[in-house]
Amino acid sequence: MSDATGFDGATEDDVRAAFESEDYVAGNEILTTVTLALRLGKPLLVEGEPGAGKTELAKVLAGGFDAEFFRLQCYEGLTAENALYEWNYTKQLLSVQGTEGEESVFDEEYLLERPLLSALRGEGRRVLLIDEIDRADEEFEALLLELLSDFQVSVPELGTVSATTPPAVIITSNRTRGLSDALKRRCLFLHVAPPSFEKERAILERKVPALDAAVAAELCAMAGRLREEPLLKPPGAAETIDWARAIDALRDGDEDSLDDAEIRNTLGCLLKEVEDIERVDDELLASLREVAERARAEAD
Repeated sequence: MSDATGFDGATEDDVRAAFESEDYVAGNEILTTVTLALRLGKPLLVEGEPGAGKTELAKVLAGGFDAEFFRLQCYEGLTAENALYEWNYTKQLLSVQGTEGEESVFDEEYLLERPLLSALRGEGRRVLLIDEIDRADEEFEALLLELLSDFQVSVPELGTVSATTPPAVIITSNRTRGLSDALKRRCLFLHVAPPSFEKERAILERKVPALDAAVAAELCAMAGRLREEPLLKPPGAAETIDWARAIDALRDGDEDSLDDAEIRNTLGCLLKEVEDIERVDDELLASLREVAERARAEAD
């Protein structure tokens, strides 16, 4: 089996161009790590807070390289049947009744592929996203080890299924539990931190281009200030984008500074826990306005 993933010739410039074509803002660490994962044919484990852009990374990689995209969303109780394959029992039963059991009902005709098997058996460039692996059980995590090591899985009735051209694999984790050393050894690692003020401004410039630059600076400054608070769910870049889009929709081109009412009335786009919203009292709101004014002054 080839070690190539179909991306093995990709350069850092290729990855940068792919991200730019999808309006994904990535720093040098992300560009280099993703490039190495593609060239070495290694799965990439991406950890970080919710909303940091981990899932989006896999999507834009597929979109930017015009690759087929497969996604497995993990959850507690996820089994091999949900992730790899299962048999079409109804069709098997009908076949057995019609042939009196003379033919095997464990062949390709009766196989229902799930995301992992489909990604392995595909052709050309493919991206497999295993999303939020920390939500799945440790038993399922162990099931992945063969796939991540050799890009193959064992199907008892059919034998070993190996990828001719392995997919690029992106695994995301929100760190709700620790992952096994065995899984980590098989992957390159990337931690996606909350965006800096400058990076978040660049993100809004691409994702909400109609929003006034000074208003965007205010929003980024306030989002950054809120991340300093002990919130139940600190806002990620995804929430800041939602907030910016909401403000743009309400203001319709207004370039004036945000007032207290606008901030309070739209906080639900940025903060997703009632306790976090209630934490924004008059004192914290004044602090938000202060950092917003400084950011506007620098933007102007």
